[in-house]
Amino acid sequence: MPLTMAVSGQENIVKKISGKDETRRFLASLGFVEGGSVTVISKMGENIIVNVKDTRVALSKSMASRIMV
Repeated sequence: MPLTMAVSGQENIVKKISGKDETRRFLASLGFVEGGSVTVISKMGENIIVNVKDTRVALSKSMASRIMV
């Protein structure tokens, strides 16, 4: 399921990252790698705040929908 559908507060494991190579490299630089853990902190409007590698990151829904957990 895409990260946008994940339950807040629950730890998830990244299964796949889709999109163009440039998009996947950008997400990897933020810490979103296959096998890594990610926790949704909150969802506000069109943005999702997640905790990845002990860092909080805000993503747009379109970017978060490319991350499968």
